[in-house]
Amino acid sequence: MSTGITLDAGPLIQLDRGDRRVLLLLARTTAVGARVVVPAPALAQAVRDPARQARLARLLRQPLTEVVPLDRVEATQVARLLARTRTRDIADAHVVVCARRMATTVVTTDPDDLRALDPSLALHAI
Repeated sequence: MSTGITLDAGPLIQLDRGDRRVLLLLARTTAVGARVVVPAPALAQAVRDPARQARLARLLRQPLTEVVPLDRVEATQVARLLARTRTRDIADAHVVVCARRMATTVVTTDPDDLRALDPSLALHAI
């Protein structure tokens, strides 16, 4: 395993649905002390009703979970990646930028979209 995992919106949505694959992956990740990175745009895609999304709220409160904001520096890196790859999905590009910087494996339900942004990205498709 890398230094941790970066979650795309798909696994965050599946977490709230109680998907065992996501639950087990998160349990294994935290058991070894690895970090869980949640890019803010991916979180925004997953949050629908915070009062009812207990599993997601619990993940976000964990000490090894880091929500990465899309600030000026990150936004510039995302824009450059989108321009270079001629794609448009800001959330996917931020996932790639975060995973590259933090040397994490991306957990996703859309591996093809992320491969279009970075063919060499370490991915775990669920």
